[in-house]
Amino acid sequence: METSQKISDFLSKEELREFSTPRNWRAFASLSLNWGVIGLSFAMAIAAPNPLTILLAIVLLGGRQLGLGVLMHDCAHLGFFKSRGVNNFVGHWLCGAPILASVHEYREYHLRHHRFAGTDEDPDIGFVKNYPVARDSLRRKLIRDLTGQTGIRDLFGFTLKRFVLAKHYPWIVFHLLLLATLTAAGAPWAYLMWVAAYLCVYPALSRIRQIGEHGVAVDRTSLDPRDNTSTTIASWWERILIAPNNVHYHLEHHQFAAVPPYNLAKVHHLLQSRGYYEGRACVATGYVDVLRRAVRADDDREPAAA
Repeated sequence: METSQKISDFLSKEELREFSTPRNWRAFASLSLNWGVIGLSFAMAIAAPNPLTILLAIVLLGGRQLGLGVLMHDCAHLGFFKSRGVNNFVGHWLCGAPILASVHEYREYHLRHHRFAGTDEDPDIGFVKNYPVARDSLRRKLIRDLTGQTGIRDLFGFTLKRFVLAKHYPWIVFHLLLLATLTAAGAPWAYLMWVAAYLCVYPALSRIRQIGEHGVAVDRTSLDPRDNTSTTIASWWERILIAPNNVHYHLEHHQFAAVPPYNLAKVHHLLQSRGYYEGRACVATGYVDVLRRAVRADDDREPAAA
């Protein structure tokens, strides 16, 4: 941040304290919305199974898998619900287990990302350090995601390799319960929609989200969040798929990590009204804009293996 400016020039301690106060009912509403969309997606495909409803359900499920990952992230910050224990339980069992993740392992990893964002010590730097890239490179990455190549690689090359029953048994519990529930509904085949979403949709949406957060940042080595992080103004359909649970207000999250996700929009609009973003290229207008920024202006061609 410029030496002449401090964040206190834009937001008072009292305002920040109010924004940082968790509201259990808001957290419960966000969690219920995510699981409600999951339930309705399964119900739609089961009630009227055809290629269109099944494909739509898979896409929606992929978006909600990303949504659960976002809520696990929020629980990892211990500011989603008021109680640390509730954050840990919800983050681990209701958000992490469905996507084969652990809130406890993620917390340690993610806090390092906040501490070292944009530096060589940032554990997420590998996802975004080469952006912007050539158009063909981005196309190849998204094709690998949507065809399941990325999902299968990560599942067998990373996730299952670190599986330890004593720590990760919630993964098994969730997937057995999901399969049992769908079997009781007379549609055990619907479980494969969850798998397809996890392998083919979730990786693509996660990549686009990551690009929008740090891949199009103007200077990832800067300590100013307005330089090393971006916010995306998402449309309604983008909020359903790519930017669930206000994750698109990522600059505000990096500036105020203690603020729960359901308050980030208010923080953004207040900072905007006070000139916090003026003269900065840190706010994208939708994910089409994000992908445009993610492509090099000269569009140099990269080797096919890239």
